[in-house]
Amino acid sequence: MDFETVMEELELLGKERMKKMYMGNGAHEPVFGVATGAMKPIAKKIKNNQPLAEQLYETGNYDAMYFAGVIADPKIMTEEDFERWIDGAYFYMLSDYVVAVTLAETNIAQQVSDKWIASGEELRMSAGWSCYCWLFGNRPDHEFDPSKISAMLDQIKETIHDSPERTKSSMCNFVYTAAISFLPVHDKAIQIAEEIGKVEIKREKKKSSIVDISANIHKDLERGRLGFKRKYVRC
Repeated sequence: MDFETVMEELELLGKERMKKMYMGNGAHEPVFGVATGAMKPIAKKIKNNQPLAEQLYETGNYDAMYFAGVIADPKIMTEEDFERWIDGAYFYMLSDYVVAVTLAETNIAQQVSDKWIASGEELRMSAGWSCYCWLFGNRPDHEFDPSKISAMLDQIKETIHDSPERTKSSMCNFVYTAAISFLPVHDKAIQIAEEIGKVEIKREKKKSSIVDISANIHKDLERGRLGFKRKYVRC
């Protein structure tokens, strides 16, 4: 399936309701409004195709960029490729759910994420923290250094309330996911969540949301989700 055919199929799958939802979350034109589940039949035909993924990502079309992440071949992507992709990720649904997810399937995930977290740029930091969440929920615990993750939890405690809004959201997810999915810091993450307290995340043209990390952790512990790992990062 070539580039033009994929773009035509995506356009046909677009729905006005989904388009409005994506645009309400920060997407801008061009965008078709394709539900992620509707992309699966096309993805099954293509499987991994990095050259096609690159063509789609370069369009600036939100749906094409998302689909690029679905068919990308992370094993052959380099750090330079990910830098280019994060440069093109203009809002959080791309930085956190396309770039960070794709990065999480590579051997350079932690190294690139650490660089992005230290960058001071809102969406790079958000993608870096998010990538760790995808990693915690998929990789075995022995792949992480507990003392490093512990120091990252301390860093979040000290900086979260003064961080950019999207970065705050990903930091909240990091603390939550560390508590649930990375057992060596389970107790520390619970303690940090309590010390952080409620986090206000301001959103453009919408009411602020309040995240209670501690309550979210305890809710999922009651559901028996301690130690949760998913088989695959990407759907």
